[in-house]
Amino acid sequence: MSSQQMNEEKFNELFGKVLGDVGGAIGLLMAFMGDKAGVYQALEEAGPSTHQELAAKIEIDPRYLLEWLSSNAAAGYVNYDADNDKFSLSPEQAAIFAHEGEPTCMQGFFQAVVAQYESHETAVDVFKTGRPRPWSEHTACCFCGTDRFFRPGYAANLVQNWIPALDGVAAKLEAGAKIGDIGCGLGSSTILLAETYPNSKVFGFDFHEPSITKAKEKAKLAGLTNVEFHTVTAKDFPGNDFDFMCIFDALHDMGDPVGAAAHIKDSLKPDGTFMVVEPLAADNLGDNLNLLAAIFYGFSTTICVPTSKAQEVGLALGAQAGQKRLTAVLNEAGFTSVHRATETPTNMVLEARP
Repeated sequence: MSSQQMNEEKFNELFGKVLGDVGGAIGLLMAFMGDKAGVYQALEEAGPSTHQELAAKIEIDPRYLLEWLSSNAAAGYVNYDADNDKFSLSPEQAAIFAHEGEPTCMQGFFQAVVAQYESHETAVDVFKTGRPRPWSEHTACCFCGTDRFFRPGYAANLVQNWIPALDGVAAKLEAGAKIGDIGCGLGSSTILLAETYPNSKVFGFDFHEPSITKAKEKAKLAGLTNVEFHTVTAKDFPGNDFDFMCIFDALHDMGDPVGAAAHIKDSLKPDGTFMVVEPLAADNLGDNLNLLAAIFYGFSTTICVPTSKAQEVGLALGAQAGQKRLTAVLNEAGFTSVHRATETPTNMVLEARP
């Protein structure tokens, strides 16, 4: 035991923070449950309702619903009018909890966190033993949550902000270009590119076959004819003479990001562009001690680093590698020009050219 005297004021301050984190953890689980049961959407549609009225609308046990609504009201996730015994959603609450597909909705984030608790025994084993953990060892909830969390951000930024920030790329894609999306997962970014640039041909590559199967289903449902998906690693994808290649929040997950980037460089046309979207991070841990970094470091502990270690080389960049480290990787792969084209509150966008 430490011989240092505990500072009671600092203890109380930390205790209050941790208690808030516990409340947040329970609130997040409640939000996830409500999303799965369709409660938030039903409450927004119905307007102010008693728990009995809402229970009848969504055919759920009224006693359970009352307890759930009470927890949500205490957390500030829904409103409660004591005079009328009715619950309701404000526009702000609805934006966060009920508006699926919009950048304001955080349900995908919640789902990604719940997925880590869902497989916590595996996470602890990996952490204690230091063994690798391949992407395929995660639950389906993790894959869906990851896609669901990132998809609205891509929809809000990719076409409107990120691609226009790249030198001459938007005009090429509009005229008709060959595009490669590496580590495409369930294909949301690939499909968005194909829908936005119908004159271009888009290829989505990922090493996880179940994800590619889902991506193919989504593309077929969207009626797209200018997109293809292939199950292949980032170092072995087929084709060359690509005008534009991109990786969204996945370079740091790769075991050999240098090898992957080198293959991308060799597959680009001489005037081609490689766009790397990565989580926003400073270059030093001391400058990264904030809430967003804490979240990314947490996901990196259970997902990113173990996934990288399960692959060839196992460089384990982590989700907070920072621009300096990422630039070094791209330079080693043969990209001589690398700069930050733009950023959002959660992502940095790097433009790399041979």
